[in-house]
Amino acid sequence: MRISVEHSTVYRYDFPVCLQPHTFRLRPRTNSTQRLLSFDMRITPAPAGTTECLDQDGNLALNAWFDSTTDSLTVRSRFRIEMLRDNPFDFAHSEASLNLPLWYLEPLCTALASYRLDGHVSEAVKQYAKVLAAGAQWNSLAFLSALNQQIFLTCRHITRPDGAPWSSDQTLAAREGSCRDLAVLFCDICRVMGIAARFVSGYECAAAGGAESYMHAWAEVYLPSAGWRGYDPSRGLVVSNAHVAVAAGFDHNLAAPIAGVFSGGISSGMEASIEMHVEPDATP
Repeated sequence: MRISVEHSTVYRYDFPVCLQPHTFRLRPRTNSTQRLLSFDMRITPAPAGTTECLDQDGNLALNAWFDSTTDSLTVRSRFRIEMLRDNPFDFAHSEASLNLPLWYLEPLCTALASYRLDGHVSEAVKQYAKVLAAGAQWNSLAFLSALNQQIFLTCRHITRPDGAPWSSDQTLAAREGSCRDLAVLFCDICRVMGIAARFVSGYECAAAGGAESYMHAWAEVYLPSAGWRGYDPSRGLVVSNAHVAVAAGFDHNLAAPIAGVFSGGISSGMEASIEMHVEPDATP
């Protein structure tokens, strides 16, 4: 299956502003699950300079800096990608990787330490995680499936076009949230059980043809012998070909599509539009 996306974001400022350096994470990653066929991004006003880098999670980020004032910033990206993973369970596992709390052998355990931090997680979320784990008989794969379904079935999915994700305890208490709120909740509950988890931003095929389309967010967990595997609690799905991953990070800020600040103005507004087309697999 192949997917094409055109994504436009426009920021407007009340007065001409000076744009500080910005980071753009809009190029989908290329790996064993998806192959990027083409990509183009245009930034207006044109940056004074740009440089690409591979960040801490393997996201390809574009850093740009500017040398003039402007009353708007427009970012247009276009790509075409081939999706390669039909089966999200195409991995083998050891008996040790099935037990909760999950533990990783060194040096992997040290490498994943930041993705397992749960010191910020509230007691209510920790207790919720333990109840789910007990119900899954402390089996990691059963726990992940149960958690994905539990959030999907008990938390109402709402649309919040902007704003940072809510904390996991706020989402759990409200029993509702946007895709990014539910992704944060999923990650924090996994971390309580020792499972390395990170936040993912990207696109989903369900948005194709919609009148209003937004970028999507979900979670990835690291499973021994399987690597990073996606779970989408706002859809109740294990991620396969229906999701195009763009960027990931322990914190949502590390996966933000566009990050930067401006000086000289008081306020700003944002307009975004996404057009997505899905090409079904050809019939043999």
